[in-house]
Amino acid sequence: MNCDVCGEKEASVFLTQIVEGKMQKVNLCEACSKAKGVNDPTGFALADLLLGLGAAQQLEKGPAAAKCPVCGFTQGDFKKTGRLGCSECYVTFADGLTGMLANMHKGTLHVGKSPGNRARKRELNARMQTLRETLDQAVATENYEEAAALRDEIRQLEAELIP
Repeated sequence: MNCDVCGEKEASVFLTQIVEGKMQKVNLCEACSKAKGVNDPTGFALADLLLGLGAAQQLEKGPAAAKCPVCGFTQGDFKKTGRLGCSECYVTFADGLTGMLANMHKGTLHVGKSPGNRARKRELNARMQTLRETLDQAVATENYEEAAALRDEIRQLEAELIP
């Protein structure tokens, strides 16, 4: 298998990245991997590699001397480290970053994340609150048969919530 960068030498370094559920592979020969800094763990920046393989044009559309007014981070710093200095960097380098972030992640807006069982507990608690309100109304109207059924359903939900 030939190197994806030079296309001449046999590839000996294989990188795999998953973007939007699609696997992308980069195959590099030893010389190209050294040139990209892959063999030096302290100097390797995935952003550098990605920028060198096509995304650089997106980031370099802005002014060459773009610098974050808050932390002083530059595009060169980002290319070296693969990280931004502060939250303001996202605004400063927005033009070039939007396309890259969309390719690297599911989207460009962080919406947070919570464990799956937390959502289930939230649903059960909301259902239980509704049942309790309905139970109060049934008792107030002296509909004791419906109240007993609601009480049993509430107990069942409580058993699910408490392990």
